[in-house]
Order: sequence, then structure tokens, then C-alpha cells
Amino acid sequence: ASEVEEARLQLVEAAAEGDDELLMKYLEGEELTADEILGGLKAAVLSGSVVPVLCTSATAGLGIAPLLDAIAALLPSPVEGGPYTVTNMATEEEEELASDPLGPLAAFVFKTAADPYVGKLTYLRVYSGTLSSDSRPVNSRSGDEERVGQLFYLQGREQTQTDDLVAGDIGSVSKLADIHTGDTLCDRGRPLSMPALAIPNAVYSVAVSAKSQADFDKMSSSMSRLVEEDPTLRLEREPSTGELILSGMGEAHIDVAIRRLHQKFGVDVVTAMPRVPYRETVTRTAQAQGRFKRQTGGRGQFGDTWIRIEPRERSAGFEFADEVFGGSVPRNFIPAVEKGVIEAMSEGFLAGYPVVDVKVALYDGSYHAVDSSDMAFKLAASIGFRKAAESAGPILLEPIMRAAISVPEQFMGDVLGDLNSKRGRVLGMEQERGTSQVTALVPLAEMRRYATDLRSMTQGRGIFTMEFSHYDPVPSHVAEQIITEAKREKEEESA
Repeated sequence: ASEVEEARLQLVEAAAEGDDELLMKYLEGEELTADEILGGLKAAVLSGSVVPVLCTSATAGLGIAPLLDAIAALLPSPVEGGPYTVTNMATEEEEELASDPLGPLAAFVFKTAADPYVGKLTYLRVYSGTLSSDSRPVNSRSGDEERVGQLFYLQGREQTQTDDLVAGDIGSVSKLADIHTGDTLCDRGRPLSMPALAIPNAVYSVAVSAKSQADFDKMSSSMSRLVEEDPTLRLEREPSTGELILSGMGEAHIDVAIRRLHQKFGVDVVTAMPRVPYRETVTRTAQAQGRFKRQTGGRGQFGDTWIRIEPRERSAGFEFADEVFGGSVPRNFIPAVEKGVIEAMSEGFLAGYPVVDVKVALYDGSYHAVDSSDMAFKLAASIGFRKAAESAGPILLEPIMRAAISVPEQFMGDVLGDLNSKRGRVLGMEQERGTSQVTALVPLAEMRRYATDLRSMTQGRGIFTMEFSHYDPVPSHVAEQIITEAKREKEEESA
């Protein structure tokens, strides 16, 4: 009873602080009525100084009625929540909209779903104006007209037909052509765009592959629809490893997505830990001759190049230089030389990863008036590039991620120790209201399952985000293991 009384006292104080008149009454020792407490809390919620938290269990049916009562009593109505800031796409200036059914149309798409019976289902909220069935609003992102069919109110799994959705309403419509989560439907004469959703960076990735040929045929389109439904999922193909990577907010998020892929689209996939997209580069200048000569009965093949390779600054990219003088390599063969170098770079020279941040110069060579060809010079350039690269201090580069980790203070020591074991470099630490926040640079190779590691270290109370920062050289002892593993895999594939 004493704990309940103390908690209620805090609640009353929060309500009093939401309204000056109530605060004076409270400070004078008067008792606040239930309606006054609710009114004060609603004002505090509207100002953003208080966030209501309620405990419920949907599966057990506990606390649902108090939750609904609190939503009705404490949360602002669409009118109280405005005005809403939008961007006029014609003038590129910001405007403020009131929640007025007679105002200009601004309907925000907050979710899209693929329904097996009605096709693509679009969920939207009308912030201003009125959206009517059988109308032709414009998508402010594309500028294209969308044909709106029958509109529905949503009540759980039930859909109730309606002729209009007015400002403040949430509803759905099916079979819109080119609509995505985050789009805004508006009037053609006043193209308005609502602020985009803040999509957090993915922190957990898996490599996905089809379980069978039948699944392979359907996988691409089905996964694209899955990602369209959930913008926190990301699907991309890593060119250096050839893997299809599905990324999300954690292990459970990815598991649910894979299960939905099976249940909704009938596609089964196999998941694995993604390979790290390493890169290769050189640390010093070197040169070598690349010579290709083949004589078979009739016309032969001949190409002779002298290649120099130089390191460039990190993220500077690739540069090709033609330094040939005196016609030792005819001009018409120079593009073939560059193409041969680029193809050799894509295959690497240490562990098969792409080569980056180098300058390659063709500075001499020779040719045969009859036997020289584009193919011969392309192969010669590829040979010369590999020879020069092997003498230029080749190293592996690994992607470094910038991680922002937030944990309760008591777990800070465990988290820092774990980061050190992962070759992490802490950039800064902050503490706020019992929570410690760490920013660190950590190799991606060590962070691929960090969502699981952090959950186990912090009893599920730690959260983190991470994004790509830059590439750094791999320590020599780690690089040796990577190169050895890559050679072993290549031998197994060739066998």
C-alpha cells in the first residue's frame, strides 16, 4: 500500500506540473480531483513532458480496457496534435496544416502489405482534407495520379467500407499502382509531402539462398514484396561475395520475416552468416611486365605490357593512366589494357576480393603487327597487374562499423571488455539517467552477431545501432587466416 501511495503521489505531481492552475492548487495543499488529474496529465502528454506507460498482456487479456481508456483520455486528438508541418513540393517551402476536413489533402502512407486475396493493401492516415472513394489524388513523390477505389476503416481483421476518410482518420485502400511506405497522397494543384519516417539502420544480417529451384524462381519477387511491406528490412546483393543479404533489427525480426516469406508467399530459403566484404589494396609502388604470347597454327596472339601500380589514399578509388610514348603500344589497344586491369582487380590477388584505392599506369610495351589483338593485350595487362601487385606490399582491408551502444550502467564493464575483445576502439562514453552510452569503431567481422551478444550480456536491456564508417587494414595474423581460408575454399570449388 505504501508503494502504491508513493507511485500515485508521483502521478499527481506530474499532472500538476502539466497545468499552472493545478500546480498552484497542489502547492497550496488542496486535493486534486480525478478529472483534474486526467486533465493535467493530458496537458503534460501534449507538451511532451510526460510519456504514459501502461502494463498489459494481450495474450492473457489483462489491462486492455485501462489501455483503451488511457488512449481516449490522455492522448491528443488529431485537432489537438496539430498543426502538422509539410513540404510544398512546388515551392519547396514548409507549410503548416491544421487537421481540417475542408483543408488541402494530405494523406500519409504509413504501411503497405501484400494481401493474398485483395493484392497490395495500403494503410494511410489523413492529416488534412478528405480522401474519397473513386477519387484521383496525386502521389507527391512521383507526381503520378493514383486511382483510389473503395476505402475502408480498419477494426482488427475486419474492414468496414466508407465513402470518405476525413482529417484524423486512419484507413486502407487496395490495388494502388506505384505507392510505397512514406508516400503522401495530395491534390494535384497543391503537392504536399509529409516528413519521411525515421528508419533505423539494420543491425543484423543473414545471407539467404533458395531451398530449391522452385523457391529460386519465386524468391526475388517475394522478398521484394516483403521488404516493401517492412521498410526496416533491407535486401541487397553484395557484389564482392555474390551473396543476397537480408538485414533487419535483430535475430527475431529476421526469423519472423523468413517465416512470413514461407507462410505468405510459399517460399523457403536457407540462411547463413554473411561473408565479410573484404577489399584488397597495395602499400607501395611496384612494376612488372605482363606478356601474353600464343602461337597455334595460323595467326597467333601477342601482347606485351609494362604495368606500374601505386597506392592511393583510402576511399580515393581507382585511376588508370596511359603513359606510353613513341607508339610502343598502339592507341587502339589502350582501352583493352584498362579493361584487363579492371577485370583483374575484380578478382583480387590475395583472397579473391576486389582491389581498391590504386593507380595503375601503362608505361611501356610492344606489339606485333599481325598477331596483336584486343584480347591479347587484355590478358597481358591482367598478367602484368597481378605480378606488380604481388610485389607492391599487398594487404587486406576490412569494413569498420561505427556502433552506438546504450546499456544500463551496471553492464558497462562487460560491454567495454567485450568491445576490446572484438578489436574495438572506444570513441566516447556518456551517462544519462542510469544509462551509459558508448560510441566505438569495431570491425564488421566481429559485429555480425552482436545483437545476440549484447542481449545475453545485458539481460536483453541493451540496444545498439551501427553504420558503415570506413575500411582499415586487417591485422597480419587475422589476414593470414582469411587468406588461408579463401585458398582452401577455392581449392574445394575447383575440385
